[in-house]
Amino acid sequence: MSSSAKRRQTMAKMTRERTVKERRAKKQEKRDAKKQAAAEAASPPPDDAPRQDETPSEGAESPPAAP
Repeated sequence: MSSSAKRRQTMAKMTRERTVKERRAKKQEKRDAKKQAAAEAASPPPDDAPRQDETPSEGAESPPAAP
């Protein structure tokens, strides 16, 4: 019968696996950057721009009328 002991992984195989893992990590970083750039391009206008749905309340921000 064959031995039940596990075989050790060769250095070449470990190096190949590490290279593949690094390559996948770089690709994932690129994907994340692309998603973030797309999200920033589709973001709403800055806060200082007036929105169409906002209407100023009466007398809240305007000075009182002179007699």
